Amino acid sequence: MTLPAAVLWDMDGTLVDTEPYWIDAEFALAARHGGTWSEEHAEHLIGHELMGSGAYMREHMGIDLTPREIVDALLDDVTERVTREVPWRPGARELLAALRAEGVPTALVTMSWRRFAAPVIEALPPGSFDVTVTGDEVAEGKPHPEPYLAAARALNVAPEDCIAIEDSLTGARSAQAAGCRVVVVPLHVVVPPAPRTVLRGTLEGLTPTSLAELADEA
Repeated sequence: MTLPAAVLWDMDGTLVDTEPYWIDAEFALAARHGGTWSEEHAEHLIGHELMGSGAYMREHMGIDLTPREIVDALLDDVTERVTREVPWRPGARELLAALRAEGVPTALVTMSWRRFAAPVIEALPPGSFDVTVTGDEVAEGKPHPEPYLAAARALNVAPEDCIAIEDSLTGARSAQAAGCRVVVVPLHVVVPPAPRTVLRGTLEGLTPTSLAELADEA
């Protein structure tokens, strides 16, 4: 079994279960500013880039803040939460460590901004990721392929030789469009079957070899 040229990791919902932090922060923001929000709106934004989400919240919350002000307020809230406790997804750290031990390059590809990703990265062993691509460092966010293309380019590997690990339809579409094979572990939203994509219930028990075998089913 040939191991992938690299494994490209989503963060929110994949490496860590921070979606509840974001959703709680969204409801709190709406309450502070006299707006309204719903679980349906919150789920719609899972996996999307932040400035677009901020514009969506301004419209659908009905609050008088700019998208940038909305994003900054949310980041203040969720960064404080993740600094106190990183909610790791089952099996994620173990698989990441095993990939590193096998010498497989890894990248973090997240639509969260650098200041929110930093506490998560710092909570991992040094060198866990060779490359990080965050939402404030790309012109186009997921579902556009740019984030995954940028990660593959930084690692000097072909996207089609990489495996992306995702939890959302938005993220899976980004990785698919970049040419990656995608292993999706759905968490808060349903992800339907799609080309070059395989679904799995958990990362627990996966090794670099079994991850490669699983991706070959895509």
